[in-house]
Amino acid sequence: MADSLERATMRRVSWRLVPFICLLYFIAFIDRVNIGFAALTMNKDLGFSSAVFGFGAGVFFFGYFLFEVPSNIVLDKVGARIWIARVMITWGIISGSFAFVSGEYSFYVLRFLLGAAEAGFFPGIILYLSYWFPTRYRAGVVSLFMAAAPISVVIGSPLSSALLAMDGIWGLHGWQWMFIIEAIPAVILGVVVLFYMTDRPEKAKWLPEDQRNWLVAEMNEEHARKQVAAKHGILAGMADPRVLALALVYFGTSAGLYTLGIWAPQIIKSFGLSTMAVGFLNGVPPTIAIIAMILWARHSDKTGERTWHVVIACLVASVGLMLAGGATSALAVIAALSLVNVGISAAKPPLWAMPTMFLSGQAAAVGIATINSIGNLGGFVGPWAIGWIKDQTGSFTGGLIFVSGLLVLSAVVTLIVARSGRRTEAAGAVAR
Repeated sequence: MADSLERATMRRVSWRLVPFICLLYFIAFIDRVNIGFAALTMNKDLGFSSAVFGFGAGVFFFGYFLFEVPSNIVLDKVGARIWIARVMITWGIISGSFAFVSGEYSFYVLRFLLGAAEAGFFPGIILYLSYWFPTRYRAGVVSLFMAAAPISVVIGSPLSSALLAMDGIWGLHGWQWMFIIEAIPAVILGVVVLFYMTDRPEKAKWLPEDQRNWLVAEMNEEHARKQVAAKHGILAGMADPRVLALALVYFGTSAGLYTLGIWAPQIIKSFGLSTMAVGFLNGVPPTIAIIAMILWARHSDKTGERTWHVVIACLVASVGLMLAGGATSALAVIAALSLVNVGISAAKPPLWAMPTMFLSGQAAAVGIATINSIGNLGGFVGPWAIGWIKDQTGSFTGGLIFVSGLLVLSAVVTLIVARSGRRTEAAGAVAR
């Protein structure tokens, strides 16, 4: 009876929440990386060098870094419904404003503001899922949520290519139309969030009473278990060495992710392909990654193992970047980028299941935001390094090798965190 109640409850919660938050992240990721396609024509129109574009693309993460922890603290206090709605509406407005970029400085300012506006969305959703899903379900659910990122590339790539073809309509460039049209859904969905999202299980009137009572009791029991060993305070969430180490792990994966999101279209186009062909081919690697990520996350949940699921995935992505740097044909680079996509995507769900194993309450809110804000600075370093190195050498190879090294570092740090965690658990057992 208890098992059937659990299955029915989690099925209903999953169908209610997961598709919707996937849609939100789908739109968020398109607005975050669509400059990768805009660059195919915008850079020439505005006279941007690779270094200028790479720096501007990465400035997004400075705004993200500065405002993410405060944003997640506010979300924990006022509730996800109000705060996620605010995030989406403001980022939609700013994303559409990119149609009016006139030079490098307006590009830098808007990218910074977009990061500040969106700060808190991703870690806020990760925190939100921890209110609704017990730990044993979390990696699998996070994998479904994060599948929205590669799906957005699969669908967004040909869409962005098609919008670029609107060049000249009403006197606007194609990249201006792309920014305007792709920003509208964020604003609309921001309003929908206010009416659709539910902050906590206790308020879920759409759950039958027995299912709601079971979920509230289950989450309260899990929270009580963590009260013994987990850290709860704001400073604990920011200062825990494991949080800082996981931020370093996430730094490497973010460098890899945004190398793909921002530079992959130009890397593929360097083999002499048309813009539309680039749009379709750029969707192939993330299509493969979606399947691999979901299967990998389910295996992590089934076995309860997190560390090696992160390590192996990071090393796969590292190898893919090395191969992409040496690719001599479009087919070879698509194969290499597929490895990178698989590795980056597969690493994230088990990685995000790790912080809530030793943090709860405000410490979890702050810890998750700290990992994401510091880690996402890799989204600045990776794209900027590739642009700068390309300007110096005329090739993407050196930058891809650099980002590959960051992913090796992520794998090594993950092993160190796991070893430290085992020591902490052993010490706690002795103390008890």
